[in-house]
Amino acid sequence: MFKRLLPVALFVLSAAAAGAQPVKPVKPVPPVPPAAPAAPSEPALEIQLSKLAQLEMLRGTLDVKIEPALEAARQAMAQIDLRGNAELAAATQVMAQMDLRASAEMSAYAGVLQGVVAGQKAGVEGMVGLNRETMEYERGTRALDRGQYEQAAAAFEKVAAMGGRKAEGALYWQAYALSRLGKRADAMARLDELLKKYPTGRWANDAKALELDVRQASGQPVSPDKTQDEELKAMALRSLMMNDPERAVPMLEGVLKGSSSPKIKEQALFVLAQSGSPHAREILGRVARGQGNPDLQLKAVKYLAMFGREESRQVLADVYAQSPDVDVKRQVLQAFMLAGDRDRLLAAAKSETNAELRAEAVRQLGIMGARAELADLYKGEASAKVKEQLLQALFISGASEKLMEIAKAESDSALRKTAVRDLGMMDSKKTGDSLVQFYREDKDPAVKRAAIQGLFMQGNAAALVSLARQETNPELKKQLVSQLSLMKNKEAQDYMMELLK
Repeated sequence: MFKRLLPVALFVLSAAAAGAQPVKPVKPVPPVPPAAPAAPSEPALEIQLSKLAQLEMLRGTLDVKIEPALEAARQAMAQIDLRGNAELAAATQVMAQMDLRASAEMSAYAGVLQGVVAGQKAGVEGMVGLNRETMEYERGTRALDRGQYEQAAAAFEKVAAMGGRKAEGALYWQAYALSRLGKRADAMARLDELLKKYPTGRWANDAKALELDVRQASGQPVSPDKTQDEELKAMALRSLMMNDPERAVPMLEGVLKGSSSPKIKEQALFVLAQSGSPHAREILGRVARGQGNPDLQLKAVKYLAMFGREESRQVLADVYAQSPDVDVKRQVLQAFMLAGDRDRLLAAAKSETNAELRAEAVRQLGIMGARAELADLYKGEASAKVKEQLLQALFISGASEKLMEIAKAESDSALRKTAVRDLGMMDSKKTGDSLVQFYREDKDPAVKRAAIQGLFMQGNAAALVSLARQETNPELKKQLVSQLSLMKNKEAQDYMMELLK
């Protein structure tokens, strides 16, 4: 699911220095309905990138192609270490030059880049669960799906060496990839390491099943035709489920317990999720509760939301209450959004003690368009950090009127600045006059600068020219002129000529 998903071209600070053209405003993101059933494909980040590439967001005179730009942004985010953010600033410059037509996915990516530019690693990782370990793990999974076992083994080796939360699963998939290459001894060594380090871990049963397969294998590399065989197996499972579910369900359960590829296991889980069979739903519920490896649990949680009924929501609530795993809880929150379960998301946003999960609940409320609920949360919130997250969610929900109220009444100048900045990335017809008003009435220079950049992003040269003519503060006037110098419309260019007289 889109982690689902924008203030893009954030602040346009780097873009201004690079000579970027004004970015058209991002339209408010409408509430996102529950996703329609679709076959599972690539992991979340790659799904988002592939969707973005198809949105036809670049038109007119733009020279920048979206796919290379998005790849540059992805590569930059993969290198986060906060000792310096040159790559991230460069990615933001690229994004700032795009004529972006907004979508829910783009909303999520804007939040990611916003956190990066601010140098907030927690914000980046919380936005879409991105960190080095996660990205390398997903890279390995994609390589497995494509039959690129050398690349998969290398990626999972890196994850295992990190010793993080995904190390156990990485050891298993590294062993799996090595077994597919015919490297039997190496595969057995990885499995032995896994079982010694995590004897009671959640991958132990999978490891034992794979160990048995490896011992029975000849040690020869798997034929390239094997990939096609797995695709045929997936089709056969789907057909059997449609025509003879009583026979199919036990076979699908066996696939989940065996040593099949991640793609085949995911397909099996997907087919079970689509089934109306009580036995199939029981299996799906067990996997969602953790009776399987962590990768499958995350998928089961998502599929429960996509295909489930009211009882599935209760299963999700039980998983959230019982699981100690932050990744699982985050996935459940996203599943609540997919299932349209606003009440449980609101409860998490109010009572969750984990800051990362509370922020995720707030974000998902924004994607759902829960404007009234978010506004009520903002009124009762004391933490400036949480208020910042609520402002972003209000932006994602398209709550321009509420953001204008906050920009007028909020005593914290940093929060007023955030509200004004977000208004600058919304429809100029709704927010343009307010940005001018905030510039004129707010005493804080940072808020004024946010209003300037908002007007620039909206392409509102007339307002910028008017403010520049009246401004007596040299620094603010310099910034107004700097933004106008980047605009090619007639009003901006006429003002440039006026300054030269």
